[in-house]
Amino acid sequence: MSPSPADLVREFHRAFGPDARETPTEVSPEPAAHGGELLAAEAAEVAEVAVRGPLDRLAHELADVVYVAYGTALVHGIDLDAVISEIHRSHMTEHGPDGRITRRSDGKVLKGDHYEAPDVFQVLRRRGRTPGAEA
Repeated sequence: MSPSPADLVREFHRAFGPDARETPTEVSPEPAAHGGELLAAEAAEVAEVAVRGPLDRLAHELADVVYVAYGTALVHGIDLDAVISEIHRSHMTEHGPDGRITRRSDGKVLKGDHYEAPDVFQVLRRRGRTPGAEA
């Protein structure tokens, strides 16, 4: 079984020095901005390669986005696996009461009557985020 992206990126952060917090924490503007800039640059590369290919480069750029996203989460002490699980739980409630899925003309799934919004704050709280610390 392959290590999780979180484990791999944590190993990188420990070896090369970027912060890796265990508890959800607000960070100073510099590292927060740096993570955002890295993510924007990687996302732009994905957007470019998705249209022009080749497929192996698209796979590489997608992996870079995930890697940087996990790194940004580590800097903030966010357990991204737990947040993704909560987002997935929420997405799975998007079907209608009859089990049908409604889509927009571009294919995006629309939220049905049984939709439950994700509760990311509670995920962070379970990891030690203190109440009242929300930004």
